[in-house]
Amino acid sequence: MRTTLLRRAAVTTAALSLALTAAPAVAQAETSAAFTNAPVRVTVSVQGPDGLLFQKKIFTWGHDVTTATGGTHKCDGTNGSAHATKVPTPTAALDHAAKRNGFTWDGTWYASFDDFSVDTVKGVSGGGSAYWNIAVNGVPTPVGGCQFEIENGDQVAFTWTSF
Repeated sequence: MRTTLLRRAAVTTAALSLALTAAPAVAQAETSAAFTNAPVRVTVSVQGPDGLLFQKKIFTWGHDVTTATGGTHKCDGTNGSAHATKVPTPTAALDHAAKRNGFTWDGTWYASFDDFSVDTVKGVSGGGSAYWNIAVNGVPTPVGGCQFEIENGDQVAFTWTSF
């Protein structure tokens, strides 16, 4: 009888030990999945035709963006089905930088691309012979600014570019 009680206690202790050991891993997996759109700290720079217009580190995440010309639309990486979950994006970073640092920007919404085109930053317009190029870590984004995922420490640049 005593042996049976000892075995039950050992089995119960082992099962409890396994459950407690696995719990943090399960919690970790759930936490990671729940925070795919966690804020990241990036450097946003805006280079106009006559020099640097803005440069600062900011915290950002994917969110709905509102422009005077384009209206309100999501800008969280799910645009164009680029990502299954919300993520921080370059255009969302520009929007946060503008709101927190007292400058404006405007962009046209293109439903066919499910994205904004940045038209004006700090009063500087791309116009008919220029556009605002978006690059992350020195590489132009292959998709729109609401579709490209940015990560902690990235350098996000909006550069006035003539053609």
